[in-house]
Amino acid sequence: MAPGHIGQATRGTTNTNRLRRVDRWIARHPVLRRCADPLVVDLGYGASGVTALELEARLRRSRSDVDVLGLEIDPARVARAREQLAAVRAGKSVFSPDARVSFDRGGFEVPIAGDRRPAVIRAFNVLRQYDEDDVAAAWTRMAGRLAPDGMLVEGTCDEIGRVSTWIEVGPDAVPRTLTLSLRLAGLDSPAVAAERLPKALIHRNVPGEGVHDLLADLEREWVRAAPASSFGPVQRWRAALESLSSRGLDLGPRSRWRLGELTVPWARVAPN
Repeated sequence: MAPGHIGQATRGTTNTNRLRRVDRWIARHPVLRRCADPLVVDLGYGASGVTALELEARLRRSRSDVDVLGLEIDPARVARAREQLAAVRAGKSVFSPDARVSFDRGGFEVPIAGDRRPAVIRAFNVLRQYDEDDVAAAWTRMAGRLAPDGMLVEGTCDEIGRVSTWIEVGPDAVPRTLTLSLRLAGLDSPAVAAERLPKALIHRNVPGEGVHDLLADLEREWVRAAPASSFGPVQRWRAALESLSSRGLDLGPRSRWRLGELTVPWARVAPN
């Protein structure tokens, strides 16, 4: 652990567009759209600052006044990200030279100068390397830094961002929802999400647990909806979700279904 900072350096895997699914979800979320101060933290961005730059580019379409702060424990990574940002400022990248992005050292304590508190903290592929018993304390530390109406988005994804899952956590460190987001083109089975569940749930995909039931139900309806695949994977996915919804399962906004996304209340998947 770095002196003065809480946590461990992430493994550092950073690929362009890896976090596009969660970024677009945050961009549409009422927390960002309605907050008084749109400060967003990219916690544990990895070996490159590209995820923070991409996050700002996507969020500014919803909030032109968004500020993104990338935090990493490893000082070499902070230095590298600042070099990247200098190239952005000089117009030598695909990002806007006026991108409202900065980089600093920090961990779960989320250090921010002054009295500002982030509306959103995105911590992706960070807790995956920790033990399940460490999750609650990390949530509490990060959530304690949020604005009163803010949210922590904690999750994981595969290396190229085709399979993503995340948990929305409130300022009280209580989880609110679980979201699954899958690239539908070429999807063989939605059960692939099990491999990328957040740390709080990845060991809970066993009979008797809510997340296991959710994935089993989703897989069952996906198989039943196979005839709809002749109209494309989106129609098959929507047919599967329509069937689940007809049985009273809350799957989040229907407008998001076409993106290969569903969101369920935390009570549906909370560990026993």
